[in-house]
Amino acid sequence: MGDEIEHSLDHPGNGSPFPHSGYRQGMSHPHPELKAAPPLPEGGLRVIALGGLGEIGRNMTVFEHAGKLLVVDCGVLFPEETQPGVDVILPDFTSIRDRLDDIVAVILTHGHEDHIGGVPYLLRERSDIPLVGSKLTLAFLEAKLKEHGIRPRTVRVREGDRRGFGPFDCEFVAVNHSIPDSLAVAIRTRAGMVLHTGDFKMDQFPLDDRITDLRAFARLGEEGVDLFLTDSTNAEVPGFTTSERELNPAIEQVMRTAPRRVIVSSFASHVHRIQQVLDAAHQHGRKVAFVGRSMVRNMGIARDLGYLKVPSGLVVSTKELEKLPDHKITLVCTGSQGEPMAALSRMANRDHMIRIGKGDTVLLASSLIPGNENAIYRVINGLTRWGAHVVHKGNAKVHVSGHASAGELVYCYNIVKPRNVMPVHGEWRHLRANADLAIRTGVEPDRVVIAEDGVVVDLVDGRASITGKVPAGNVYVDGMEVGGATEASLKDRLTLAAEGVVTVVAIVDADTGALAEAPDFLARGFVHDDATFEPVIPVIEKTLATAAEEGVGDARQLEQLIARAVANWAFRTHRRKPLIIPVIIDA
Repeated sequence: MGDEIEHSLDHPGNGSPFPHSGYRQGMSHPHPELKAAPPLPEGGLRVIALGGLGEIGRNMTVFEHAGKLLVVDCGVLFPEETQPGVDVILPDFTSIRDRLDDIVAVILTHGHEDHIGGVPYLLRERSDIPLVGSKLTLAFLEAKLKEHGIRPRTVRVREGDRRGFGPFDCEFVAVNHSIPDSLAVAIRTRAGMVLHTGDFKMDQFPLDDRITDLRAFARLGEEGVDLFLTDSTNAEVPGFTTSERELNPAIEQVMRTAPRRVIVSSFASHVHRIQQVLDAAHQHGRKVAFVGRSMVRNMGIARDLGYLKVPSGLVVSTKELEKLPDHKITLVCTGSQGEPMAALSRMANRDHMIRIGKGDTVLLASSLIPGNENAIYRVINGLTRWGAHVVHKGNAKVHVSGHASAGELVYCYNIVKPRNVMPVHGEWRHLRANADLAIRTGVEPDRVVIAEDGVVVDLVDGRASITGKVPAGNVYVDGMEVGGATEASLKDRLTLAAEGVVTVVAIVDADTGALAEAPDFLARGFVHDDATFEPVIPVIEKTLATAAEEGVGDARQLEQLIARAVANWAFRTHRRKPLIIPVIIDA
């Protein structure tokens, strides 16, 4: 896949500095028996996350007030190994599909795929929704939308701007993240003020000198934040997130000591990390080439807009690199998460024009996203097999998180002093850890709402509470098909991969309901020989005889009976559960 999600869990499993166990007494949390939400009380504010809660990815939050909707972010989630054939996973637009005309804007907090990747699919349903974001965010998004043949309506904002969108008065605040131009947004309504941090951290020495604006957070806190939506990704990690600048020594050492080529794999939107790579390469007399469509596109945009500072003559084409000695070459590509079609995976599989060889050094300048570990280690093993030295987070300090750790979250809670808190962006353990931090800073437990995708949270008379739910399932993009793949079809794909498939072709006498001749068996992925299926023929004959006695003659019903009988036989005899495809032909 071209673009990637940027996030990290620097110390998965580490305890929070504030131990927690289970739900705090009085803490508001979702209930599996939630019903559809009642109408929003007049003057209230409704908040529904359609993605990003209980997961890391496909962030999308819908705010409703005075009959209008405001959407913050619309991202994608990338599939796990248990979702074969899926390209990306979208938020479920079902609950807003009949209210698309009520959407006054989509605010995009930053340009990572888990926050903007779903926008093209939303615009397919209404193409003129205004898209609001910073310069770099909109530039990344416009390039993506161009590939989808969509010309968007955009509204460019920057920190300090204050704009009205229908009944929502929005103020934008600078925050530091692993991509430039990230924004938090304060949303003022008659029901109260919401402060949504987006993804953020509090790096005090950022590469672009643009720090999280804590003075604005404090000012908004003095005004009164009625609901605080805070990034939970690193809520379990103690202390403060390491500064990006602390990676410079490790990257510089790779550039200085690598005997041959250096191949750096990073997220295609990680401008800060790639800036560090460019600076180190330039310092040691290496030329740099970008590899991969999304990497070339995004770095070109960042350079043209001034976010990526490239010394003259440093970046060259891959053809120009062929004229240089290996120790003068640096390649920057995608694939740090083991994506099968990305450049690095193809290099590991010997399916790329760049051939990894002995003495090459590969630098994985990113985190290991939960769920991707196996794919990443397969790539590392493949690269090592061809003689490369692989430098990654496990053996060198080559990555820091883009998210606030527990100490930073506590700092923000003490500055903002919110009346209600709703942790966002994280798996269940992260949401719960973040909620516990809020309580320990003095937020009342019954004003801390742990929600999940689809849960409706209403802010009425200054209090946030869960009032119901809406549909918020996974929507799978499979090639050109959106929503065609289902949980059932993915289960079939997993069965095909693990158990194989057996097609049973049975010619049945229409008058007697008996087999006219022995059935044919076509098997793939199911270990068999010519005699394997002979014992199941009597089972099929008995099944058809029983069906004839009971007057069952419908072809579809007979196919179901045969499928069940053959499946039971396969498990009983071979301890396998292949996918059974029965085909009945009338004699």
